[in-house]
Amino acid sequence: MALAKKFKLYLWTALVFYLIFCFGESFAYPDTFFKRNINGLFLLVFVLLLNYLLFETALPLFKSNGRSIVSGAILVIVLIFLYTIGLYEWRQLWIKLNLYTDYTPGLTYWNGVEIHSRYSLASIIFFGVAVHLYNYTQLKNAAKQLRLENQEAELNYLKSQTNPHFLFNTLNNIYSLARDKSNLAPESILRLSKILRFMLYETNGEFIPVDKEIKIIEDYIALETLRYDNSLKIEFAHNAEDYSRPIPPLLLIPLVENAFKHGVSETRNKPFISIELSIQQQQLSFTVKNSVGDAPERGYVKENIGLSNLRRQLMLLYSDYHLSATLENSEFVVNLKINFASHVKNKLHHHRR
Repeated sequence: MALAKKFKLYLWTALVFYLIFCFGESFAYPDTFFKRNINGLFLLVFVLLLNYLLFETALPLFKSNGRSIVSGAILVIVLIFLYTIGLYEWRQLWIKLNLYTDYTPGLTYWNGVEIHSRYSLASIIFFGVAVHLYNYTQLKNAAKQLRLENQEAELNYLKSQTNPHFLFNTLNNIYSLARDKSNLAPESILRLSKILRFMLYETNGEFIPVDKEIKIIEDYIALETLRYDNSLKIEFAHNAEDYSRPIPPLLLIPLVENAFKHGVSETRNKPFISIELSIQQQQLSFTVKNSVGDAPERGYVKENIGLSNLRRQLMLLYSDYHLSATLENSEFVVNLKINFASHVKNKLHHHRR
């Protein structure tokens, strides 16, 4: 497949080279334009094959081992002979077969070789530029493809970290209920099974509808609140112009999980969590506020693995986003804004196609 694609490049390059040749001949020899272009076809076939051998066989040998370099040098010498004397003899062959019109019958042999060598040199330069541009484009596309694959691998790695981390914290909470022999342990296991089912069957793709992301957040909140009494105040408000809008699965969960694990679980008095989700005109705004325990110092925020992974995922997924975390007056606030239109992978996949 690659060989056929490369040879097609040489055919197209030969066609363009021939059209340029015809254009020049039409101005220089308008009276014999047609027959001279027929002559040009015979010369074109010869230099097409020579240039293919030069750029695809001879020159690549110089990048190999010593024995290949010697072979490449010998082949280049042979090609130089064919580009000069060989091309002129090729012309003479078709003249003898009465298929090539000779417009310079009085031309000496070496003058003929010199004139046709210029044609060969022009073809080498033209084909060389075309092959270089093609190889450069292919190399650039390969680098872009490799970058996409590396980003996908890193994104999958980040997800593989986030999901077990999320489950580990949830299982710890269930363990606490089971250790205390709480009657809520069976219900918590049932709710966890729903979350696991979602993670197994709904998060394999690149996107899920935003209403499913909201549902998993609600299930997670319901699971976590089993460990708290009525003193915990939770608010979750959401407003989207289109609840079927696609969003990467479990993208928002780390922020909600963070509010429980590092927020209300360490708050003694009046714990609360406030969550607001808004999606309007491809702009997502997600804000999570929660109470905290003893704040280390005003404005100081130490990111945990959930926030760090989320920040890196956002960097890989979107070119236009904002994630901030602030701590003031015993209140931790995380604000996430995403422009869905800036999804990076959509652009990369478009280039891939």
